[in-house]
Amino acid sequence: MKLLQIGLCAVLVFAIVAHGAVEDWARAVLETSAGLLFLFWASRAYLTREECVFISPLLPPLLALIFLALGQFLFRGTASPYDTRIDLQLLIALTLLLFLATQAFRTTDDWRFFVWFIMSFGFLVAVFGILQHLTFNGKLYWFREMRYGGIPFGPYVNRNHFAGFAELVIPVALVPLVLGKVRRERWFAVGLLALLPLGALFLSASRGGIISLAAGLGLLTLLLVLRRTFGKHVLAGAVVLLFAFMLVSWLGVRQIIERFSSMQSLEVTSGKRASMRLNTWHIFREHPWTGTGLGTLQTVFPPYETLYDAKVVNHAHNDYLEALAETGIAGAACCAWFLGALFFRSLRRVLLQDKSFSAALHLSGLVGCTGFLVHGLVDFNLHIPGNALFFFLMANLGCCVSSPLHCLWPWWRYPAARRPSRLLKRPTIASAPSPRPRTPRPLAITSSAVAMCSPFKFSMSRSSAARFA
Repeated sequence: MKLLQIGLCAVLVFAIVAHGAVEDWARAVLETSAGLLFLFWASRAYLTREECVFISPLLPPLLALIFLALGQFLFRGTASPYDTRIDLQLLIALTLLLFLATQAFRTTDDWRFFVWFIMSFGFLVAVFGILQHLTFNGKLYWFREMRYGGIPFGPYVNRNHFAGFAELVIPVALVPLVLGKVRRERWFAVGLLALLPLGALFLSASRGGIISLAAGLGLLTLLLVLRRTFGKHVLAGAVVLLFAFMLVSWLGVRQIIERFSSMQSLEVTSGKRASMRLNTWHIFREHPWTGTGLGTLQTVFPPYETLYDAKVVNHAHNDYLEALAETGIAGAACCAWFLGALFFRSLRRVLLQDKSFSAALHLSGLVGCTGFLVHGLVDFNLHIPGNALFFFLMANLGCCVSSPLHCLWPWWRYPAARRPSRLLKRPTIASAPSPRPRTPRPLAITSSAVAMCSPFKFSMSRSSAARFA
């Protein structure tokens, strides 16, 4: 599974570095990579006959949305079949990558690898964004012209989309630090990995991004209050936030913002945003059940536009209203199903596992997704393929599954002696409990060594230590 994990991380890196994969060539690479990775996983599963399918609770609502968009395309229930087909292909690719992430990241070690990758990658993108912001010459990566203008930050043409990326990255380092799941010798490294993305978010001057991050941190604070886990580790998070403010003050945010004051006209004004939201609502009212078709807002918007400014409106700057206009009540039901599964499963796992390391992972995914979803009220980050992929991976982190649904191959064709142990009949609840095995001395030493080498602290009972080993 290591190759599949590396492949998923490589696709995420490409999607972010390629300006969020918003251009046609980048989307084509993203979709092709998703297909190739799925083919690799399926071939490996067929040849080894040792793979079990893990189904994420987020997968059924996405499949329902895919079938809805497919129905729009096949039965001509869309204003633009071409646009619906393009967005449908992207949705299928993102769903495939979410499915593969569920197969690749299963154990605590797998997720620890993912968390360290996200923290390191987010740190590098933040450093690049700060450097490019301080030395900006009007071009992306200092050499690529922006044909349609923009206020870039990092690899993104729009600074608000970098803010969406930062909202997902910051909790991955900040939440374990606040919960005290970081080993003492790793405090400085993890704090630094949280500090730079925080500073970069403040430097981007994205109001929606900063407010959304505050909403995510508000959820974290609420859960800490309910669990009564305030302590010295919470001060670590406060110190990181303080240093982020000091970093921004030291870099001189006022001078940096003034440098780009001449570019403010490129952003959509508040009045135009309000007009677009109202017009999108009118589109939904005229097409309430299945909408105008996935990805068709740009096509159907001109007749409804009430505040014309000679610019093309391709998104409503509100992901939820845009989903209502394009997919109607049926699509809204799929989205509500997805959000319900995300929050219910994530909160359930956080509360059940309480103070374990796994709970910190689930909570970091939930906090990041909360900020990202709040930002969707004033922007369209879910229509940036790179950010949408990152959001799905973080949502999977928040409510990842821990048990297989079924196995791929027909197990009934094999005699019981050749079946894997996980396919053999397990004792039911009414069966007599088996005696509790005693942990041998070498195993205890092994589990202690693993805990010492781990960058995060986590508690293990004897039975869990045996499963971990």
